[in-house]
Amino acid sequence: MSQLMVVSMLLFFGLTVPVAVSIGLATMAGVGFDGHMTWLVIAQQLYAALDKYPLVAVPFFILAGNLMEEGGISERMVEFAKSVVGGVQGGLACSCVLTCMIFAAVAGSSVATTFAVGAILIPAMVKHGYPAPFAASLQASAAELGVIIPPSIPMILYAVSTDTSVGEVFIAGIGPGLLIVVALMAYVWLYARRNGLGKRDGDGRLPVWTAFRKAWWALLMPVIILGGIYGGIFTPTEASAVAVVYALFVGIFVYRRLNFTTLGRTFHRSVVSTAIIMFIIANAGVFGFLLNRAGVPMMLGEWLGHLFGSGFGFLMGVNVALFFIGMFIETSASIVVLAPLLLPVATQFGVDPAHFGVIMVVNLALGMVTPPFGVNLFAACTVAKVPIERLIRPLLPFVGVVVLCLMVITYWPDLSLYFRDLVYR
Repeated sequence: MSQLMVVSMLLFFGLTVPVAVSIGLATMAGVGFDGHMTWLVIAQQLYAALDKYPLVAVPFFILAGNLMEEGGISERMVEFAKSVVGGVQGGLACSCVLTCMIFAAVAGSSVATTFAVGAILIPAMVKHGYPAPFAASLQASAAELGVIIPPSIPMILYAVSTDTSVGEVFIAGIGPGLLIVVALMAYVWLYARRNGLGKRDGDGRLPVWTAFRKAWWALLMPVIILGGIYGGIFTPTEASAVAVVYALFVGIFVYRRLNFTTLGRTFHRSVVSTAIIMFIIANAGVFGFLLNRAGVPMMLGEWLGHLFGSGFGFLMGVNVALFFIGMFIETSASIVVLAPLLLPVATQFGVDPAHFGVIMVVNLALGMVTPPFGVNLFAACTVAKVPIERLIRPLLPFVGVVVLCLMVITYWPDLSLYFRDLVYR
């Protein structure tokens, strides 16, 4: 049964059937082939996959990110980031990375980060002389931080799929996220100096104190959300609702950018995005249930244990596999299907569940910026109005930077676990 399900899923992928539908059809093929299960199992497991309290955070964080974009919060964050790092050569490109980091501390979505920040900074970078393909590649790569720096929707899905603490996975992503921020900023600064770009990036930027006064309502948002989570005031799931309420308050009463028209558009976009993710989670839940019933995780663990003699080799093999899987399969689907299968093997090699979650999320986040299905690439191309093929060459160094960071994250577990142990141990 399990072989039929996997082969069927890959076949449907090859026929370009949508990911969620491919997984659902593969599960139906498995149930039909088994002959001992009633079709009610599918309905029961579809419900069971979504009947998990932490998943409530997913629609709220999606809505919060969209409200930040429409309500002017992201715009103020951009102005503040420009005031901090925009004075150096290449500062405008560095401010793109810094803004994505701040925005990611609330939004939890890389696509939302791409549109919200890119709509402002990509045209600004092009105006200051940066090539449009470079600007779009930078934005797509920096937007990965939306799923690496907590709160993060893929981290929530990993935690739910593996029965790991959401808070532990969140805090384990802080160190790796900051490493990627520093690495990307260092690269774009060197690129600007080497190519003579960004010499006038400081033109028109506000003084730091002025920008801070204008943006402090926006900057207070990640402080409230992350401070509330790690201060024990509310859970990550409750934090998502707090983020929505705060974004609504600031967008309506402070910046006055939200009205009935913009709210209707924002809610519609959020509902569509939530429905897509939840449909994937539901179908992947049934798929995972059937694979577990067939004993696939145990067989996979034994096979990988024989194939890799050490944790070093196992993690290298997982990184290579996830890199290519992320290129073709949507991140949410990859996590909810693969995480329950791979984590038991990882723990056999002594890998901490929170650390392994960060490895998976960072690795699959690369799939968001690599062809053929990189959602961040398509979003950045839409904003920059450039064809995707023009992004391949300038994109390669960014992918290389993140891959180097991934190696550090993989083999230096304290980078992920130091803050986790500080809070939870």
